[in-house]
Amino acid sequence: MELKTKPSKSIGIVGLGLIGGSLGLDLQKLGYTVYGIAHREKTAQKAKERKLAQIVSTDPSVLKNCSLIYIALPLQQLLNPSSSLINAIPRNAVVTDVGSVKVPILNTWNNLHPRFVASHPMTGTEESGVNAGQHDLFKNKPWVVTPNKETDQKALEIVHKISLSLGSKWISAEAQMHDEAVGLISHLPVLISAALLNTLRRDVKPSLYSFAKSIASSGFADTSRVGGGNPELGVSMAKFNKKNLARHIASYRHSLGLFEKYLLEENWSELEKILVNTQEERQNFV
Repeated sequence: MELKTKPSKSIGIVGLGLIGGSLGLDLQKLGYTVYGIAHREKTAQKAKERKLAQIVSTDPSVLKNCSLIYIALPLQQLLNPSSSLINAIPRNAVVTDVGSVKVPILNTWNNLHPRFVASHPMTGTEESGVNAGQHDLFKNKPWVVTPNKETDQKALEIVHKISLSLGSKWISAEAQMHDEAVGLISHLPVLISAALLNTLRRDVKPSLYSFAKSIASSGFADTSRVGGGNPELGVSMAKFNKKNLARHIASYRHSLGLFEKYLLEENWSELEKILVNTQEERQNFV
């Protein structure tokens, strides 16, 4: 794609948590003037201290001179934005989001703003809130966009340019395909990991729990990381990607049932076949 359209130097970010805060840090480093919007004054003050943006306010009207605005709010707020926010966004500005479920966001924002581009940077940590933002969070990570026939092509071009400047890998897909895929590789792992942690918490006697805790190492840390992340985000993923996630859970339950079956039958050869296949499959993803 030839990038003919360039954004101005003023960019707005609504929400200064992990994704919004990290955007603020990197965009400033690239030479942009960043206007950050926080929900609470206390959060705004902390964002100023961390220099997540040059201008931080709880008043959306400061976005009036921004040509590009990232909506980095939690899914619930992203799908139910305040009227004060909508009214403050210039009609000629490009607006994009960072939400992890695209179909409902497209359905909502296509009716709210004429230059909306649905997008999702595929990155994150277990941290959340105004203290979570960090430099280079998007470097070498996929930035997925899900345009449809209503998407403004010049707006899409601008989001493309900025994503590349952040070091991201640009990927375009249909919204439904995106939601099915993230349900499988992002949302399902959160619940699987959480189920492991929940098993420890509920079904293990105290002495065993204490000993397991003392010997847990990198394998457990890797397996449990996403299940120990932001609970609000986990619930939002489940709520707004319910159908896809339910289907993936059913498929996972079937796979787990096979493991249980071969274990109880002591059918080690069939168990090994599955593990050989999964060893090979993992190399396709990491």
